[in-house]
Amino acid sequence: MLIHLSSPTLSSSLRILTFTPSLRYSFINQPLQTYRTAIPSTPTRLVQMGHEKSQLVSQKSHAISNFRLCNVSGRKTELVEIHATNPRFHVLFIPGNPGVVSFYTDFLESLYEQMGETASITGIGYISHSEKDWEHGRLFGLKEQIDHKINFIQQELQSIEVPLILIGHSIGSFMSLEIYKRIPEKVAYIFALYPFLAVDTKSQQQSIIKKISRSQFTSNVISAIVALFGFLPIWASRFIAKISLGKSWSTSALDALCTRVLKYHTMRNVLYLTMTEFEELVKVPDWDFMREKRNRIAFLYGDDDHWAPLHMHDEVVKQVPNAIIEVEKEENPNLNRIHGIPISIINKLYVMHKKLYVFEIQE
Repeated sequence: MLIHLSSPTLSSSLRILTFTPSLRYSFINQPLQTYRTAIPSTPTRLVQMGHEKSQLVSQKSHAISNFRLCNVSGRKTELVEIHATNPRFHVLFIPGNPGVVSFYTDFLESLYEQMGETASITGIGYISHSEKDWEHGRLFGLKEQIDHKINFIQQELQSIEVPLILIGHSIGSFMSLEIYKRIPEKVAYIFALYPFLAVDTKSQQQSIIKKISRSQFTSNVISAIVALFGFLPIWASRFIAKISLGKSWSTSALDALCTRVLKYHTMRNVLYLTMTEFEELVKVPDWDFMREKRNRIAFLYGDDDHWAPLHMHDEVVKQVPNAIIEVEKEENPNLNRIHGIPISIINKLYVMHKKLYVFEIQE
């Protein structure tokens, strides 16, 4: 949702996904697919976070991400891809709303490095949350966005011969769980980062955003105002965004904001999707499914995300005994983040994936 643009929640997810050597070789007997795409040896840029340079992406990094437009069931889809030369996993990253995957470029490059370059990574954007209005003003809800991701897996990832891991952020976590329900044979693991799983009726912020998204008039007005900034020269909109959002945003995140979010069709779809999220997530989460698959799902919560509040963490712990779940707490929320994700998440991903591996051995 729109609030995600400034929410400092996204860079923390990386560390949970750093795979242990044990897990890397737990799939050793499975055939490996070698991708044809060559990995350039040109050094990638360092990620700027505050006044520091991220240590997650080394100056000798081979993590070169590629942007690609893909046609998924007739829908133009924006992808960010990183191809490993000899992958043992394939990660499909599903962002949170506003669904612009290029926001996460630095995150995905850092994730690739922390996974020891053992995984190919694909970040997929939402339909019509894009630079151009490919869908001519059509609006897409939560169900259609989930169907879109399933169609992508069946179309583009059908032939991969390594385990597929879904990483979802916020509502992307809910999408990942729904995908797992419908095509369980395709998914090995899910990492739910700051998952938005249910409406928080006590949240004043959610209540306000819900009212805005349900009003077509208000949504149209907000989208039009946002689009006005999009008509500015890119340098001007980037300057305004940098002043408004602070220095923690990287160049790629600012560019994603200015070239994709500041569009009428994108913002209108952001708010429409938000409306359908509230309609769907007012339901009780599917605890039975999560209990059944608890050895294949890992949850990461933060201490400052109103879409994934800590009382929801407590509910997951209560409803899903022995769930793989962690809480990321930051002493200084202004440092070490990539598009809002605390960098320390990479360590958490490491710990959580180690736990997933232990469960796998016990099966």
